[in-house]
Amino acid sequence: MMRLDHVSYACGPDGLTATADRIARELGIESVKGGVHPRFGTRNVIFPLRNNQYLEVVEVLAHPASDKAPFGQAVRARSEMGGGWMGWVVAVDDLVPFEERLGRSRVPGNRKFPDGQELTWQQIGIKGLIADPQVPYMIQWDEGTEKLHPSQAVERPEGQIAQICIAGSRDRVRDWLGRPEQSPLGDVTVDWQAPNGAPGILSVSFMTPHGLVTL
Repeated sequence: MMRLDHVSYACGPDGLTATADRIARELGIESVKGGVHPRFGTRNVIFPLRNNQYLEVVEVLAHPASDKAPFGQAVRARSEMGGGWMGWVVAVDDLVPFEERLGRSRVPGNRKFPDGQELTWQQIGIKGLIADPQVPYMIQWDEGTEKLHPSQAVERPEGQIAQICIAGSRDRVRDWLGRPEQSPLGDVTVDWQAPNGAPGILSVSFMTPHGLVTL
């Protein structure tokens, strides 16, 4: 199994709260407080979406972990550029094939909830994302965390991802993912554009209570 899990947006110079509030106004969807990722030196706000997907707005913290962890480094770099789309994330059942093909080891992640519950996962590919922002990174949610998945933070999500516009190459992304038989993007349309400069996500369009909204 391989599916689009979420898209990540690094906050701008006005900070996490202001960036999330602006996006909430544009989408007409309320955000949900995420929390701190202690291993990465970051924190986030989430927008639960349909199809078990979500939008994450993330901020780097003044914490030693953010200097060491590639995810913290990626968030800081994007925020220092003014903020914006950082990447897209594919959920998989098994990270072993990616570890073998990429020659890297998975990294654990976690986020604690106020009630003491903990959402945990493993991920790989952040260094690839930093080097080539058109490619996604891969995440494997730990067993037993299904009800804690960010898409489940509200009972009835009001929006969904409709289209992602990526400056890059479909073949490059397919090679990165191991050439899966089916696209992990499902019903999400991808507009591939040849990069005139840096590759990466150019925009994401959402179906919302306000209609189709592109960020």
